[in-house]
Amino acid sequence: MPKYGCINERRNQLHEVIRLSGMNLIIDDTDHPLIIKVASIQSARMQVYFIDNEDFFQRKAMLADDEGREFEDNDERAIFFVRGVFETIKKLRWMPDVIHCHGWLTALTPLYLKRMYIDESRLVDTKVVYSVYDDAFSNPLRDEFSSKLIQDGATKDDTHLLKMPDHRSLTKLAVQFSDAIIQGSPQIDGEIQEFITQSGKTFLPYHSSTDNYIHQYNDLYDLLIHSKE
Repeated sequence: MPKYGCINERRNQLHEVIRLSGMNLIIDDTDHPLIIKVASIQSARMQVYFIDNEDFFQRKAMLADDEGREFEDNDERAIFFVRGVFETIKKLRWMPDVIHCHGWLTALTPLYLKRMYIDESRLVDTKVVYSVYDDAFSNPLRDEFSSKLIQDGATKDDTHLLKMPDHRSLTKLAVQFSDAIIQGSPQIDGEIQEFITQSGKTFLPYHSSTDNYIHQYNDLYDLLIHSKE
């Protein structure tokens, strides 16, 4: 997940993984150092990896300032985060069966998996699930968003949905390249809902019961994993 500045490193015992850090990610001809940090959740016997960078994630706010103004560089923050995740997977030599994306900052993950990292042997069989929420941002991302994706390896056809790079278009892009979609909020944008229906992708509707959705998530993962065999 992103190492937002509001995450207290000392309290949560984060530390940099030196052997994984040290590379630069180039976005729009600018180098941005990738810093990877990790923390442990002892009760769950789980490690959580954080993607960090001084330019993008040191500020205390997550996606907008204290007055609600969205950060102008949220487009590049999304690109950096998604690329950072894939580079971390490569460095750790993981072979994930399923990548499950939550929140619009992860919306580029399906595109990057199916286009930019298509030749990565450890990801060739990986399936991607995208959860759609009512987390819309107000202002479109910058006009240069598509060109930055094309510089990374996307085609013009891949980015045709981003003529107006707003939340609706970005979500449609995620749906287009995902293997399955989950409705994560009770209500989502009607146009997005229609796009999901027309896509014919495996779709899991919203469920308020914790027990029900855990079982259904597991069933969905199993379905996707077995579809590779």
